[in-house]
Amino acid sequence: MITLKNVVKQYGNSLALDSVSLKLEEGELVVLKGVSGSGKSTILSLIAGLLKPTSGEVVVDGKKISKLPDHFAALYRRDNIGFIFQKYNLIADLSVKENVLLPLVPMNLPREELESLLEKTLSSLNIKAKEKSLVKNLSGGEQQRVAIARALVNNPKIIIADEPTANLDEKLSLEFIEMLRAMKSKNRTIIVATHDPLFFNLDFVDRVIEVQKAKILSCL
Repeated sequence: MITLKNVVKQYGNSLALDSVSLKLEEGELVVLKGVSGSGKSTILSLIAGLLKPTSGEVVVDGKKISKLPDHFAALYRRDNIGFIFQKYNLIADLSVKENVLLPLVPMNLPREELESLLEKTLSSLNIKAKEKSLVKNLSGGEQQRVAIARALVNNPKIIIADEPTANLDEKLSLEFIEMLRAMKSKNRTIIVATHDPLFFNLDFVDRVIEVQKAKILSCL
């Protein structure tokens, strides 16, 4: 479903990825393992169409997204990608409902459909009771659930999580891992970039790929 072919990403004299090739299958859950600065987040951003490679190709579902103009890359993200950020990227002064519905605003869906999608998503993450609460008044674990709800509300084919447990304690990290298990059971393709050891021996992870110094070092 996702293919990186000899991808190089360079920022000035700094090499973020050095001839990286990778194939991910539909419905696979893959963990990218590596220290900060190893290239994990760059791989995620390329798959999400947030970055373009300096050279090489990124192909998703048969489409060369590395060649898409910015406008079409934005449409690709809206229709295919759910992104869970390390620092949540929520708008603190908006409610849970407003944050979760943000990705759907450009789609001009009927109000009834928006409400249905919202209720289904919030209920699945046990955060429906917080719908009208401002994000700034939520706990870290609740904000994580809101961030996941926002990533899932448009029913994306691909879920990308960048260091999703970096701001969580072990209890909340384990809760997030169980949410991942549930997401995978729905045949979503999931890529997690992390250096959290909790992820490296999970029975539902298909592969752990080690990224080091801009290269793929191993694939287990």
